[in-house]
Amino acid sequence: MSLYRPGLGTGVAQNPLRDPRDKRLSRIAGPCGMVMFGVTGDLARKKLMPAIYDLANRGLLPPGFSLVGFARRDWAEQDFGRIVYDSVRQHSRTPFREEVWAHLAEGFRFVPGEFGDAAAFTQLAEVVRDLDAQRGTGGNHAFYLSIPPGAFPLVCQQLAASGLTDPVEGSWRRVVIEKPFGRDLATARELNAVVGGVFPQDSVFRIDHYLGKETVQNLLALRFANQMFEPLWNSNHVDHVQITMAEDIGIGGRAGYYDGIGAARDVIQNHLLQLLALTAMEEPVSFSARDLRAEKEKVLSAVRLPADLDAHTARGQYAPGWQGSEPVKGYLEEDGIPQDSTTETYAAVTLEVDTRRWAGVPFYLRTGKRLGRRVTEIAVVFKKAPHLPFESTATEELGQNALVVRVQPDEGVTLRFGSKVPGTQMEVRDVTMDFGYGHSFTESSPEAYERLILDVLLGDPPLFPRHEEVELSWRILDPVIKHWESQGQPPPYASGSWGPQQATDMLARAGRTWRRP
Repeated sequence: MSLYRPGLGTGVAQNPLRDPRDKRLSRIAGPCGMVMFGVTGDLARKKLMPAIYDLANRGLLPPGFSLVGFARRDWAEQDFGRIVYDSVRQHSRTPFREEVWAHLAEGFRFVPGEFGDAAAFTQLAEVVRDLDAQRGTGGNHAFYLSIPPGAFPLVCQQLAASGLTDPVEGSWRRVVIEKPFGRDLATARELNAVVGGVFPQDSVFRIDHYLGKETVQNLLALRFANQMFEPLWNSNHVDHVQITMAEDIGIGGRAGYYDGIGAARDVIQNHLLQLLALTAMEEPVSFSARDLRAEKEKVLSAVRLPADLDAHTARGQYAPGWQGSEPVKGYLEEDGIPQDSTTETYAAVTLEVDTRRWAGVPFYLRTGKRLGRRVTEIAVVFKKAPHLPFESTATEELGQNALVVRVQPDEGVTLRFGSKVPGTQMEVRDVTMDFGYGHSFTESSPEAYERLILDVLLGDPPLFPRHEEVELSWRILDPVIKHWESQGQPPPYASGSWGPQQATDMLARAGRTWRRP
């Protein structure tokens, strides 16, 4: 059956001969294909399928690349092609080109079936073998599990039973899994054991899409490609660090996933602790996966929780309020949320990194939904100057110097420092120097999933956390979650605000305040 190819012409997109100086050459995937479980979900439609098209459009996929969708829908390949087409037209980052689409669509296949249906996985194995013969994928296939974590064990077992994970000489099989990686340390270990029993550890790619963002990677360049910052990157000069991921939206239609998970498990355990590790780690010997992971694991193993969790953590649930000029519902009013839910939509923790570099420097991590605006940033706040030889009135508005890495939106870096106000008097006021990706580079940043999918196909794992990092992160967070479970319902905070009073008090006890992004 032919696939959906509107406006299909006779042109076929081939990788043209390129200048040997083309920096893309080392980033073009070899012969391969991808099997995607969960193709009906929002992640697949809004992120994964458009990212695959964008990679093809940039000439980074092999000519024979193939995409197999697996779902319980009773679709034909024509229907699957239409789903991918609609997703690409609506969400792709690069311009739509008919010739690229036509060539990419030739490699689409669809297999209907349930996760527990052995016959469907037998059919899937036949489709994969046919693609090896027809498309030249060479036995190289990535299995993307864009499905609930509870289905991971069953799918892994079915892949193994059908022979899809059997090693083939000269080829590879890899698995990609989405967060959450368990819901605590015990379940994370169970999950690692299940996946590790089917795939070798170096073939397991745990996706944390934040690590694929350009500005997160730029943090490494900022620290280690420049001499001016690293001498100040320690407790002699840094007062504290704030890492924030704020969202201005509620849970939307994700009640089934979110309730019982909450902000700490959903964001702090993975995204924010990874950002902490990159901020606090020592310079790696190289940027290879092994060396980067070694330094991140050292940091995570050195993270300590304060003894008084009541004073040094905060949580909350968003209540009805205003988001911009629109009234919005509270968390307990969302569809599918029970009235006695104790799930937090805001979480903040104080952490210490017990190393010589960071001794005495608190790291404040916070995340929440229905906050003042959407922003993710890392703010390194420096100590105040020990002596200010100015009149007291001249520096009334002067704050602390800060280096802020903006992860999203408006990706870039801001440096805040004091400067003299023009005039006849010596008046000092805070000003900022700003670097923005959009202003400094002509090329646009690739979407995070583009980078991460390509890394999977290339077998390049530096941006993917290993199971040791996952377990260390749960070891940090588990005591906080256990403590909160004994506290009943989280306190409410107004939608459109910056969180509960408990979070403000957490910093106020140390004479500090949260940044207002």
